[in-house]
Amino acid sequence: MAWTRHQSAARAAKELRDGFYVNLGIGIPTLVANFIPPGMTVTLQSENGLLGMGPFPRELEVDPDLINAGKETVTFVPGASTFSSADSFAMIRGGHIDLAILGAMQVSERGDLANWMIPGKRVKGMGGAMDLVSGVRRVVVVMEHTTPDGGAKLLRQCSLPLTGTSVVHRVITDLCVLDITPSGFEVVELADDVTRQQVEQHTEASLHFGAATI
Repeated sequence: MAWTRHQSAARAAKELRDGFYVNLGIGIPTLVANFIPPGMTVTLQSENGLLGMGPFPRELEVDPDLINAGKETVTFVPGASTFSSADSFAMIRGGHIDLAILGAMQVSERGDLANWMIPGKRVKGMGGAMDLVSGVRRVVVVMEHTTPDGGAKLLRQCSLPLTGTSVVHRVITDLCVLDITPSGFEVVELADDVTRQQVEQHTEASLHFGAATI
């Protein structure tokens, strides 16, 4: 059975390490904030100038002045701070963010990422993704394995405009976890009851399967 959005976010939370500074992209990645392991110190950063975000607020906790880069209301943990977006991007460009967990429209077998626009559709802006993929130490993508109409999102070569080339280290989908290797995608973990054949059927690029998936 494929993972739900929340299960994918929970799996992505396993990529966190104590002491990490982490940026969460729009979509499924924002849910990762709800799955930080107890006792682990992870500082969440947002491009619009927030440092120290907590889980999404309950209804009585909503503060409309506290929003992340995706315009979603958030909570703060003790010691959190706000500052200008210029300072926020200085953190990113200066290499001070350990991990970015981002969404994607397409990822190629070389680790190329397309996640900011579809030609012909209205685009509000490229956001901070281009800075993130060039400035952070590790990039993990969390997304559905296929498009809504069943098309492949893991490709030999991206067809959409690129956010960055050879920038993705790991991809977590609702079907599996894949690493980007010199020989392409390597499946290192399968979702519960998902088979290798199902992953191959919904992937355009060639796949290698790690020992843990046998």
